[in-house]
Amino acid sequence: MDWLIVAVFAGVYFGMALGRWPGLAINRTGIAVIGALILLLAGAVNGGQALASIDFATLSVLLTLMVLSSQYAASGFFDWIGNRITHLDLTPRGLLAGVIMICGGLSAVMTNDVVVWAVTPILISGVIARGLDPKPFVIAVACAANAGSAATLIGNPQNLMIAEFGQLDFIEFLMVCSVPALIGLLTVYAVLVYGPMTRGALQQVERIAAGSDATAVLPDRPMLIKAVAATIAVILIFILVDERALWCLLIVAMLLLSRRLGTDQVLGRVDWHLLALFCGLFIVTGAMSGDDVIAGFFRDILITLHIDQPAVLVGLSLAGSNTIGNVPLVMMLLSLGPDWSQSMLHGLAVFSTLSGNFLIVGSVANIIAVEQAAKAGTVISFTDYARLGVPITLISLVMALGWMTLIS
Repeated sequence: MDWLIVAVFAGVYFGMALGRWPGLAINRTGIAVIGALILLLAGAVNGGQALASIDFATLSVLLTLMVLSSQYAASGFFDWIGNRITHLDLTPRGLLAGVIMICGGLSAVMTNDVVVWAVTPILISGVIARGLDPKPFVIAVACAANAGSAATLIGNPQNLMIAEFGQLDFIEFLMVCSVPALIGLLTVYAVLVYGPMTRGALQQVERIAAGSDATAVLPDRPMLIKAVAATIAVILIFILVDERALWCLLIVAMLLLSRRLGTDQVLGRVDWHLLALFCGLFIVTGAMSGDDVIAGFFRDILITLHIDQPAVLVGLSLAGSNTIGNVPLVMMLLSLGPDWSQSMLHGLAVFSTLSGNFLIVGSVANIIAVEQAAKAGTVISFTDYARLGVPITLISLVMALGWMTLIS
């Protein structure tokens, strides 16, 4: 069955790179699920092996963060924060700085995908009302969300996997990775403000005073307080508790116990497609890593490439994140790679996340931002994004590489 495992693995990750299988209307989630089913039906893996390969701890924490984001959305927090951003009494450059700071900060304690999904439509309508081109602001939201999410273990899905794999310490991770995350945010601002592609789009226009929008609605205070308390609880769990998954699921249970929000409202915003994608990829990569010959072959290649060197890890992260995607890349490297030291895991988290800013396909957050912008009438082409994403990513990675090399 070795040949079948390799063939399915290659087919699934080929689909991850293209985003579909040619001639079929199927996305990455469907590809991963079909790949897992082929292995199960062919007997390449049995039910017990498939279940054992699924990292339920990572899925539990990811589900918790999704439910937590749902609580924030239901409270009206995202609508309110988006409205407040666009009505800041600032120049266009100041407004851009505010967008980057707020989106980056929120993404450090929530999943970056949710922040982009919630903020982008409101931001577009606000900047258009101010006579500004929304394109650089949409790209700023995506890039800032990616960069900010690199700072913590709960900022994005790949960091959650790395955290569970290495049982990393939350505070130590924050101390190491917040520096390149901050550098990434500053780089986003610098490229957008001083880059030749967007300098003219941020020309001075009439200001709109803070609080001038009479239609702004304040968040529901009790629901927002509950969401903030749950966020603090999740962070404390990551700092103080070893068995994080069960305690995080307890947070889910507490959020489900509500007099005002029905279960369907809380769970309706959960990205079940992403969870299914994870399950499929866990089974496919688990089959590869479970075969000693295949796993040993891949491990020898990565050792030969000296993956323990930060510069090599940067190259792999940049290439992999913008072909198969940063989540599948991280899952593959953790399953098939050599022994991972703590410093290597820190580097993988930072480099794979910052690499996601390179092209639209580099991160789910980028795709969400572009799709949300298109729905609002703002079309951002592959080239539009790349003109900003490429320099942002290369500068961020060089600076991050310098930092990680310095502290290693």
